[in-house]
Amino acid sequence: MKLLLVLDDPRRAQAFVDYLADIGLKCELTLDDDNNVSIWLVNESRYQEALQEVKRFLAEPLHPRYQDASWRQGDTQVRFSHGRQEPGWLGDLLRQTGPVNMVVVLACLLVYGLSWLGLPMFGLLSFPPRWELLLGLEFWRAFTPALLHFSLMHLVFNLFWWWYLGGMVERRLGHGKLLTLLLVAAVLPNLMQYWASGPRFGGLSGVVYALLAYVWLSGRLNPLRSIGLPDGMAVFMVVWLVLGFAGVLGPVANMAHLGGGLIGLAQAWLDNRSRRY
Repeated sequence: MKLLLVLDDPRRAQAFVDYLADIGLKCELTLDDDNNVSIWLVNESRYQEALQEVKRFLAEPLHPRYQDASWRQGDTQVRFSHGRQEPGWLGDLLRQTGPVNMVVVLACLLVYGLSWLGLPMFGLLSFPPRWELLLGLEFWRAFTPALLHFSLMHLVFNLFWWWYLGGMVERRLGHGKLLTLLLVAAVLPNLMQYWASGPRFGGLSGVVYALLAYVWLSGRLNPLRSIGLPDGMAVFMVVWLVLGFAGVLGPVANMAHLGGGLIGLAQAWLDNRSRRY
């Protein structure tokens, strides 16, 4: 299935889905924890046709054609596909994440645990001493410094934001989008940080900065994608970056933070420029 649209009005979403069903475009509805309704197209091969209907719906959402379709479908109740609901905090955790998100969380926890046990994880996963080595068999070390964390606080802080922001992106925009952001926002900022300070760095914070910037700007440019952050978070991101460059926060990967933020802003602008309805 492919995401068509996210709305905050369940009845209007159901009316639109009934209309699409009337013209042979079968869709399903899902409801997230913020009461936003996602409309998913079942037959992805007809995405372009459905996208034209989305544009028409957004231009005139109160047109009688949508209410008439609901009457013809014979069901005025909103129907959501919730899937199996897991009880308790574990269920909440699983509903907020996805496979890409969870794999990275587990990888970071595993690397930190093995380091705590005394295994030489830094030597195995850190950026190589010469960047030319990335052109050979150790190319993967351009990414793996993102999995390294040097204190419990460092680990918890990065994983919380990765889980929260990455979960938002993966649930609403798909696995591929989060994986793309992860790879680009790990590798390029790692190269920038190596250029600035050498190979002794690590952490997921460059990716976190990319996600913060991406989610915030996407929400500003296209609220219909139903991702976003308050402007105060963008201010916090900038202030934290400035404090890091000023040396107030101690030894931190400032260039990785800067690179991640710029990548997130650029990716949000590109995505929303090409998908604005």
